[in-house]
Amino acid sequence: MRPLLDILYNFHWVREGEAARASQAHIGGLKRLMKRHGLKSIVNLRGENRDLSWWRYEKRVCESLGATHLDAMMDSRHLPTRPMLVRLMQTFEEAPRPLLLKCSGGNDRTGLAAALYLVHRGGWGARMAALAQFSGVAKQQQRWAKAFLSYAEEDARGRPLGEWIAIAYEPERFAEWLRAHGLAESFAGIFKTPTRSPWQL
Repeated sequence: MRPLLDILYNFHWVREGEAARASQAHIGGLKRLMKRHGLKSIVNLRGENRDLSWWRYEKRVCESLGATHLDAMMDSRHLPTRPMLVRLMQTFEEAPRPLLLKCSGGNDRTGLAAALYLVHRGGWGARMAALAQFSGVAKQQQRWAKAFLSYAEEDARGRPLGEWIAIAYEPERFAEWLRAHGLAESFAGIFKTPTRSPWQL
């Protein structure tokens, strides 16, 4: 039986003992979760939010455990810019392992980041395992995320994921590819500025 904290925070291993994924620790318990699984770092996919209590809480927990807290910005409905993905790749290299990837619900942004982590670490041969990180049915304007892997592999033409992102990825071309593949409604646009839910604290 899975521990209650794992269920509450949608915790799953991406690679056992190396990388995990979870939701935001909205009701506390993050320290216990990290200690239970020996997590050494958090990669926060909601971006740096120094004025919000959840971000400060994560930082305090990491500091108390001697763990590393890294920020990357992802958006589930808007296509990422190149700097956003470059930063995500950097966190994969900088984060002490085992690392924890987390967004708000631990589903869409975290699923994409987990998939990219697997391809980054294992090459394109890890694509099928990466696709398994997308669980359930995505909302209409979040379906681009799963398609990203197909586009990336096709456009990279054998180049490693991180190298392709750094020198060749362009969100405008990805948007054109989505439209050409009948996925014009799968995204809300290209990322410009972060938005916050009105109830964030």
